[in-house]
Amino acid sequence: MIEIDGSYGEGGGALLRTSAALSAAAGKPIHVYNIRAKRPKGGLMPQHLHALKSASQLTTASFKGLKLSSQEITFKPGLPQGGDYRIDIGTAGSITLVLQCFMLPAGFAESAVNITIKGGTDVRWSPSVDYLRNVTLPILKAMGYTAEMDLIRRGHYPRGGGILKLRIDPVKKLRPINLKNLEVEAIKGLSHSVKLPEHVALRQAKSAEDFLRSEGYQADIEVQHSNNALGPGSGIVLWSEGVGRVGGSSLGEPGKRAEEVGREAAKELLNHISMKTGLDRYMGDQIIPYMTLAGNSSIKTAELTQHTLTNIHVAEKITGETFSIQGECGHPALIMVD
Repeated sequence: MIEIDGSYGEGGGALLRTSAALSAAAGKPIHVYNIRAKRPKGGLMPQHLHALKSASQLTTASFKGLKLSSQEITFKPGLPQGGDYRIDIGTAGSITLVLQCFMLPAGFAESAVNITIKGGTDVRWSPSVDYLRNVTLPILKAMGYTAEMDLIRRGHYPRGGGILKLRIDPVKKLRPINLKNLEVEAIKGLSHSVKLPEHVALRQAKSAEDFLRSEGYQADIEVQHSNNALGPGSGIVLWSEGVGRVGGSSLGEPGKRAEEVGREAAKELLNHISMKTGLDRYMGDQIIPYMTLAGNSSIKTAELTQHTLTNIHVAEKITGETFSIQGECGHPALIMVD
C-alpha cells in the first residue's frame, strides 16, 4: 500500500486526482490521508468524489472513505474495463477535472471506453471542454492516446447541466514525448455564448482577433451560439498549431464586457507564445502522469507550477520513476523522466 500525504504541496484536489489516476493505471493500491488539508473546507467535495468514483467504476476497485467530506481514502484498483460509463456530478463541478482522473486508466482498458458525463463544461479554475478538445487531446494523440469528444450541451456556473461524451480507444503502451520548443504556424479559436445574445460571442472573437493582430498575429476564430443550456454563459479558447501547442482562455461573467473576455484570452495566449516552450503552464502539469507511464520523455513548460511539482511528487511515489527539473517554480522549466 502506497502512503500519500494529501497535504503535500498546495494540498488540493490535483494531488487526489493524480494519485487515483496513476493508481488505477498502474494497478497499485494507495492510501491518501489529510485530503485537501490546506483548503478552507477540507475533505472530499462532490467533484472530487465523482472523480474517484469514476476511476473506481472503471477498475472495479475496492475502497474505503469514498464519501463527502472524507479526509482519508483507501483505493485498491483492479484492471480497467472497457464499456459504457455514466457520471452525473450533480452540480456545475468541472467535467474536465473529473476526466483527469478517468482518462489515464481508461486508455489501458482491453477495449474501447465510452463515458457520458454531466456537469460544468466551462467553469472557473479548470480547463474548458474546448481546451480539452483542441490542446489536451492533440498533444496526447502524439503519445498514441486517442479519444473522440462529442459536446452535447454546455454547462456554466451555477446551473451546470453540461453533457459531454468521450470515446477512448485502448493503447498498449504510450509513446514517449519530447516537446521542448514552440513553432506557431497558425492560431485558431472558438468563442461561444449560450442563452445570451449572439453578439456576445461575436464581440469576444473580434476583440481577441484585434488584439492578436496588433501584436502581429492572425487568428481564425469560430463563433458558436446556442440556447441549448440550462443557464447563460460565454467564453473563448484560443490555441496555437504547429510544433508544440499552447492555449489561452477566458470566461464571461455578469458585468464583464465581452471585449475584455476576448482580450484576456489573447493576452494569455501571447504570454505562453512569448515563452517559446512546447507546452503552456496547464499542460505542463496535466502531461506528467502520461510522461511517467511512457518513460524516456522530456517537455518544456511555460511555467513550472505548484500543480506540476505536486503531480511529479505523486508520480514518483506511485511508479518509482524519477524526474529531473531544470528551472524554478514560476518560470519556464525543462522536465525530464527516464
